[in-house]
Amino acid sequence: MQKDFDSWNSKKKTVHASNVAPLFHEREIWFCSLGVNVGFEQDGTGLNFDRPILILRGFNKNTFLAVAIVGKKKEGDFYSPIGSITGREASANLSQVRLVDSKRLVKKVATLDEATFFKLKEKLKYVLFPEK
Repeated sequence: MQKDFDSWNSKKKTVHASNVAPLFHEREIWFCSLGVNVGFEQDGTGLNFDRPILILRGFNKNTFLAVAIVGKKKEGDFYSPIGSITGREASANLSQVRLVDSKRLVKKVATLDEATFFKLKEKLKYVLFPEK
């Protein structure tokens, strides 16, 4: 699959230069300009090169830990179903966790309920730090 790194690089310069850093909170789901990435890293799509993400943990007003969301209900070790988001069943892709700058946030779409967020965090602990 051909990736459009050049268009993303132009958009990335605009995102970087922005003085807008929206206020965010844990459990929120946002569309986020993740861009075009290398290999199997989750890409954004469309004009903003965005995709939905779930904010797992805020570190300060500028950065947070996020997990990419896929628009399908998926089961398995590396997925955690989170219910309907923007009219589609969705799952968090637990293998796609990364640090994100808040300048990348495009639009808040939902807040995940506490019980689902707790289940996701417990599964993520197991995925990231499996007991041997």
